[in-house]
Parts: sequence; structure tokens; C-alpha cells
Amino acid sequence: MTVPALSLSSAPSSSSAVLVVGARSGRDGVVVLSEHAPDGLAGQLGAVGFSGGKDELVRLPGTAGRPLAVVGLPDELDEDALRYAAGTAVRQLAGVESVAVDLPAGTDEQLGAVLEGAALGSYSFTDYREKSRAGAKAPVAAIEVVGSSERADALVERAVAVAEAVSLVKDLVNMPPIDLYPATFADRAREAASGLPIEVTVWDEQQLAADGFGGILGVGQGSVRPPRLVKVDYSPAGAGKHLALVGKGITFDSGGLSLKPPTGMVGMKYDMTGAATVLAVAIAAARLELPVHVTAWLCLAENMPSGSAIRPNDVLRMRGGRTVEVLNTDAEGRLVLADGLVAASEEQPDAIVDVATLTGAAMVALGTRYAAVMGSDDLVGDVIAAAKASGELLWPMPLAAELRANIASEVADIANANPGNTAGGMLLAGVFLQEFIGRTSDDDDAPRIPWAHLDIAGPAKGPSSPYGFTGKGPSAVSVRALVRLAEDISGK
Repeated sequence: MTVPALSLSSAPSSSSAVLVVGARSGRDGVVVLSEHAPDGLAGQLGAVGFSGGKDELVRLPGTAGRPLAVVGLPDELDEDALRYAAGTAVRQLAGVESVAVDLPAGTDEQLGAVLEGAALGSYSFTDYREKSRAGAKAPVAAIEVVGSSERADALVERAVAVAEAVSLVKDLVNMPPIDLYPATFADRAREAASGLPIEVTVWDEQQLAADGFGGILGVGQGSVRPPRLVKVDYSPAGAGKHLALVGKGITFDSGGLSLKPPTGMVGMKYDMTGAATVLAVAIAAARLELPVHVTAWLCLAENMPSGSAIRPNDVLRMRGGRTVEVLNTDAEGRLVLADGLVAASEEQPDAIVDVATLTGAAMVALGTRYAAVMGSDDLVGDVIAAAKASGELLWPMPLAAELRANIASEVADIANANPGNTAGGMLLAGVFLQEFIGRTSDDDDAPRIPWAHLDIAGPAKGPSSPYGFTGKGPSAVSVRALVRLAEDISGK
């Protein structure tokens, strides 16, 4: 887990190897927007053609022997712009041991954004490099953000907790599926929660069968590496609200007997990103001591083809008794999530959010930067607000009631797919999941528990070219939004 040493100080110390300052370029030339920038810097930047563009970073000799790095800033400086600028500067300064970041952050929210972006920009993963490791530039190890606040310790603590959560997700997703499979994922969850006020419960295949988790068992039965369900429970004394998080954890998705083409399997180690995300959010809530009860349900299985794999037309009995006819074994994520949603509902939390790299249709609809959100209107609104506050790109989508008829089964309560019909595939998955959301009480006519479904299939794999604080590889999308949601629900 790559997280730099982070600090906040009123002026850059002499120990920082590089000073990062910000500037913009307009009709009147270059304007430097950092308090501790050396005199004459605007003229130097004009001479080298500095344009102030996004992701632009210019390195100059500086003064007193300390090099300068100047990052471009937009005309409108909000938290998102400052987070982005700090992150892109630190990411591009890999190979430098330490930096001081001096950007025009005048409020606690802006300082927090700079701290967070800088910490996120330092991520690196080299665990599986041997011969090529020597040529890889080490990420910045120490970051000093220039600014002052009466809440300095809390701002740093939050930025570190968020960066650790994001790094945990990226580390897990980066692992090859030969090493990260359901049992080892469960071990990693225990390790990550060690030392925190968190209780971790793991269901093995025998316990899954005994407790009726037919979806997780069914998806996992084609693999020699059996499935797991992991419950991560952070329940502080006096918590007034309960947020349940459910994550899809397919450690590798071959498609099962509905086999993917070879190129379609590349990258399918990412199919456990949802489970990694909910684990990381629960741990961040505990690290920040949020006064909210958070449970994370990690639904873990490896979807493989074999003589023991489920077949199209097989019927699975899910937790709670509802039956599902499997018409496409590559629509397996919704099967494991269904079990997790039922289990989460049994505790009657105040809200349930599930996170999954669920459908290719989400990428077709929204591209590779935006994640989709659907579910209960009020909770979807809360998730979107948390995403906006944390600088994440989530977009609301409808749950079309008329699509329910498309997954009717002739032999079971519901089918998991409608093969051959590609219309509204992302929405159809949401309609399926909605069937497994429980009610706020044991009364049959009680309203359903508020629920939101996040389909992160598009942005989860990250960019082909780095930008801002986001490098190549997994993006850990929605982690920051869900940490903010937990904060909002806790009232902190």
C-alpha cells in the first residue's frame, strides 16, 4: 500500500526537494498563484511557452538550490481543480523523494482537496516487477502541503485515510488472479482490518450451503477454488445510522460456460473491484472513527468453466428462497450480489449501496469516466451529492419497470438475463437486483430499504493514459464518494 508521509505547514521547509507552485496563462500573460514562488517566475514561464493547461508541469531551476515545478491551474479554482493539480504534479514528479506543494488553497475544504490529490498522485504498484523494477521511478515519499488551518490534524488524517482506502483497492485489483482468489481475498480482508474496531466473519463453502447462499455457491462451483462471503462489520458505540455496502467480488471472470472470447477475458481480474471498494470504505470509516455503523459484504467467487460449473437453464435458490433461472453464466455478478443484498437487508439498515463492475452496457452508455447510479430516488440523490463533493463522476440512471417482463422465467421466480436482447442491459441488471432488496420492517407492506446500485464497469479499469492523480491501471472509482456518503450519513 503506497501512501506518502503527509503534512501541512505554513511555509515550505528547506527539507523538501522540489517546490510545486501553480500558475495560469491568460490574455495578460502568466499569473503565478502561489505565495512562496520566487520573484520573476512569471517572466520565466512566459519565456518557455507555459500555457497553464491541464496536466501541464514545467520544471525550472528555482532559487537557493531547490528546483521548482509549476503546474497549470484553470481560471476557476474550486476543490476539484486544486485536487487535480496537486495530484498531477505529484504523479509527474515520481523519482523525487519529497515535495512541498504551494497552491492557492484558502479554505479547509480546499486544503483538504490539495492534501487528498497530492496523496493520491503518489500511488505505485511494483510488487510483481523484478528485472524492470530498477527502471521504475519511485513515487514521491513525503509531501508537505503549504497552508494553515485550526483543523490541520483532522485534514491530514482524512486525506491519509482516503489515500489508504484508494491504495488498498488498487493493490487488490492489481494482484493477478492466480494469487488473489476467494480464500486469499478473505485473508486480505482480515489483514486490512487488523488492529481496527472491526469484526470480520467469513463463510466458507460449507457454511454458504448451510445458510442458503445459492447464488455465490452456484457461480463459484465451476472453480477448484471455492467461493467465500466476507462480512466486515464496523459498529461503533452510539452509532445512529447503519449503512450496508455490498460488493461484487468475482476474482476472475471467464464467463463460465457462456465463455468470453480470449480478448474479453483480459482484464477480468478487475471484476472484484466492487468487493475491494466496500472493504476499503468500511476500513476508512473505522480509521476516521465515523459515528456510523458500516457493514461491508464481500461476495467472492471465481467464475470458471468446468464439468461442475452451472449451466444455462440451471435454477439457483438464493438466500431467502427466491429462485433464479440462469440463462447466461456470464451474467454472474448479479447472482452473487443478490445473496449479499438479501443478507444485508436482513439487518434492516438505513441504506444499502452495492458496487459492481456489472455490465459492459454501462460503458456503452456512459463511457470510461462516468459510473452509473440507480435505485431509490432519495438515496441516489445522496450518492450523487457525495460524489460531487468528492470530485467523482457518477451519473443517475432510471430503473425502468417495464424491463421486469424481460427477465421473467418459465420455471423460476426470475431469470438472470435475456440473451439476445441488448436493449437497456445496464438497467436490466438494476431491475434484477431490485428484486432482492428487503423491507424496512417485517411487515409485508413495509417500504423497501433505501438502495442504490453503482455500476462502475466503465471507469474501474482506469485510463490508458494517466491524467490528474489517476495513473494507468485501476482507478478505485467511487471509494471517495462512498467515504463522503458515510460521513454525510453519520452527520460528521
